Amino acid sequence: MILTELLSARPIPLWNIVKQSGVNEIVALMRGAEQEQRTFPAAASRGSEKDPREHAPWSFESLRRDKELFAEHGFSVVAIEDTPPMDLIRLGLPGRDEEIENFITQLRAMGRLGIPVLGYNWMAVSSWTRTNEAVTGRGGALVTGFDKAESEGMPALAEPGSISPEQLWDGLRYFLDAIVPVAKEEGVQMGMHPDDPPLPQLRGIPRIMGSVDAYRRLLELNPSDSNGITFCQGNITLMTDDMPSLIHEWKDKIAYVHFRDVRGTADSFVETFHDEGRTDMAECMRAYSQIGFSGPMRPDHVPTMFGESNDNPSYGTLGRIFALGYIRGLEHATFGKARDTP
Repeated sequence: MILTELLSARPIPLWNIVKQSGVNEIVALMRGAEQEQRTFPAAASRGSEKDPREHAPWSFESLRRDKELFAEHGFSVVAIEDTPPMDLIRLGLPGRDEEIENFITQLRAMGRLGIPVLGYNWMAVSSWTRTNEAVTGRGGALVTGFDKAESEGMPALAEPGSISPEQLWDGLRYFLDAIVPVAKEEGVQMGMHPDDPPLPQLRGIPRIMGSVDAYRRLLELNPSDSNGITFCQGNITLMTDDMPSLIHEWKDKIAYVHFRDVRGTADSFVETFHDEGRTDMAECMRAYSQIGFSGPMRPDHVPTMFGESNDNPSYGTLGRIFALGYIRGLEHATFGKARDTP
């Protein structure tokens, strides 16, 4: 495995801290992207859509510039977790072919630049959603939480019934047929992120990537090695009581891993420190070792700790340091200390 962190292409003090933590490979957000779009009750839903006529962060020149900037600071880019706008594709609406062309532009650029993994999701209109961004956790740390009953009071994003699950599946099939051959040609493995939370509907919008069977259907739609999974443990643990078995089942399809944890159910959960959730994290790490996983793994959705602002919930600096140290310890205990980190 490759221990990584998620960084946007703007140097900030976090870059130094990540480097000091022994992390030399990163998962990149394209320049201009917010750090993971999310929906909180305190903020109106906002998409990541940008007019491609004004911004082309997915172009070769833009990605080359970002990669060179990271290299100047001692980082290599092993994955990108960001895409052009995709909602017309997801919903199967007019204009989706132009969005697909932008996606192909990104894949071609990644191939030329030797960036092998692309993370994406199928959450239409909004992205990951929480109903509370400041739940008091261990020792007074702040974590995010979700409660389905509370989410029902959030504004609807579409008239219930106006979008069907099969509409999203049809859009996904069309997308994979167009994109996967290009990804394979360019040597890029795509990783589908689960719906977060993994519920069949949220705010009037169906969600289709929220179960183990849904992932099996995804993989059957296009069996190419380039059609893979972003194995986000925080979501997948809400789909199964035996996550290590899924690691073994999908061993050739895991593009990369979000190593995080939660406590609760899909209807009501809170995020946790890595050592206190519902998952046997050491057993998961052993499973990755047993399947010979060699891809990127990064912490995700960490608590905001004492003395920090909660302006960017789930992405505090101190929580990242805790998570990186925890994962590195499990890595060395499981995989062995395979190399020195300069």
